[in-house]
Amino acid sequence: MITVQNLSFTYPGTRIPTLRALSFAVQPGEIFGFLGPSGAGKSTTQKILIRLLRGFTGSIEILGRDLRQWDDSFYEQVGVCFELPNHYGKLTAIENLRYFSRLYSGPTLAPETVLEMVGLIDDRYLPVSQYSKGMKIRLNLARALLHQPQLLFLDEPTAGLDPVNARRVKDLIKAQKDAGRTIFLTTHDMTIAEELCDRVAFIIDGQIALIDTPRALKLHYGKKVVRVEYLDNNRLVTREFALDGLADNPHFYDTLRHSVQTIHTQESSLEQIFIQVTGRRLDSCEEPALSLH
Repeated sequence: MITVQNLSFTYPGTRIPTLRALSFAVQPGEIFGFLGPSGAGKSTTQKILIRLLRGFTGSIEILGRDLRQWDDSFYEQVGVCFELPNHYGKLTAIENLRYFSRLYSGPTLAPETVLEMVGLIDDRYLPVSQYSKGMKIRLNLARALLHQPQLLFLDEPTAGLDPVNARRVKDLIKAQKDAGRTIFLTTHDMTIAEELCDRVAFIIDGQIALIDTPRALKLHYGKKVVRVEYLDNNRLVTREFALDGLADNPHFYDTLRHSVQTIHTQESSLEQIFIQVTGRRLDSCEEPALSLH
C-alpha cells in the first residue's frame, strides 16, 4: 500500500535534515504505527505522504503509483484525520460534512452515518465553534471516513479524548481495519500503538531505529521471568522465577502455596522498549502538529 525508500527532507531555510533516508513499507489491511516523541519527524513524514509537503528526495509509492505522479484524484483514495481541528466554526457539524462530501466525485456516506459512528449525532446541529477539543477530533475522524477511503492517515487520533470516547475511536479504527482498510497511524502514545498496531516503527531524530510487531518487540526486549507477589505472615513478598524450566522449579510451586496476590510475566511496554532502543523519552522534544497550513 505504501513503499518508501531513502526518504529525506530538509525544511527551507534550515541546514539539518528533518528526515534522513527513511525506508519502510506498509502492507494492505494493516495498522502501521509511526511512533516517536514530538520533533522526531512523524508529522513531517505524514505531510509528505499526503502531498502537503514537496521537495523530498527518495522514492514513495502509494497505491501502486509514484507519489509525484498522483494528481488531486489521490484524495479520493485516502482519508486524513488531523490532530488539529480544521472545520468551519460557524457551521454545524452536519453542514461541515455536507460541504466536504461535495468535494468528492464518488459516493460518500451520509453525514448522519459518520456522526453516529463517532458519537456526535446528538450534536449535529451545534456550531462547531461550540465543540470541545475532543468533539472536534472526533469530527475530524468523521470527515476522514466520509468517502470510505482505502487508506487512512491518522495523527494522534485519541489526543484530548476522555476514556469513553477514546475507546469509541479505537473500536472504530479496529472496525476500519476489519473492513479491509489500511491505516497509517502517527502517535507518541505507546498505549494506543500497543493496542491497535500490527507493526510499529520507532522514529527518532528523523531516522527509523526499529520496525517490528509489538509482540515480537515485547518478547525480544522483555524479561523472561514471572513475578509472584504473595503474603507471608501478613508481609508482602515478591519473587521472580525464570520462565525457562518453570514447570520443574520446586521453589515456584512452594511459592504458590502462599496467599498469592498477583502473578504475571515481566513484559516490557512499548514505551520502555522505545527508551531502551533509542535512549530517548517520548516527551523530549517538539515538532509542529499536523495541520492544513
